[in-house]
Amino acid sequence: MSQLFNPSHRALQDEFGTRTLADKIEEIACNPFVGEHEKAFIESRDMVFLATVDTDGFPTVSYKGGDPGFVRVIDETTIAFPSYDGNGMCLSIGNIAARGDVGLLFIDFEKPHRLRVQGSAELSRDPALLTLFKEAELVAKITVRAVFQNCPRYVHRYDKVAPSRYVPRAESDTPLATWKRTDDIQDFLPARDAARVEAAGGEIPTEQWIGMIVSGDPEA
Repeated sequence: MSQLFNPSHRALQDEFGTRTLADKIEEIACNPFVGEHEKAFIESRDMVFLATVDTDGFPTVSYKGGDPGFVRVIDETTIAFPSYDGNGMCLSIGNIAARGDVGLLFIDFEKPHRLRVQGSAELSRDPALLTLFKEAELVAKITVRAVFQNCPRYVHRYDKVAPSRYVPRAESDTPLATWKRTDDIQDFLPARDAARVEAAGGEIPTEQWIGMIVSGDPEA
């Protein structure tokens, strides 16, 4: 029985004459566990694209970034990654809390190479997991259902210029996100952030922050 394909997939495979090819690729490339090669690749990545689904079945995809190893393979059927400070909307973690179906896409843009993971996620406040990730507010713990690599044919090649200055690191203090200094949101910040604005350089016009984004300023 296929781990990946439902009747909709099968109908399209039949339309294009690829059902037997799809079955063979699943047989070769898809596993219900994380192997040593996949573990090494996942833990070498500094980003992952995370797909989640809300209670109405509406999907969202978000980018999650950190230093290499910020996604941990706990064992062959368990993956964990931190939920860092964000924009306060809690879209991805809110979806996970309500409905744990997730998809993860790991890409190496330099070689290139890509790997997909599908599974069921839950949010953890376990101190043993939280201590693995500096400044993690929560940890997403994923029970793996399927792991499979994809052809890199359409992955464009890019070189990494610099890591984000905002990734929490043991050897340095994490700077306040610049958007939290903008004038439009000062009255809405949680107290822990409001107290840091002055020390970070004070309030700035929202237009200034947008200009920083447009110009590619690494402090945006």
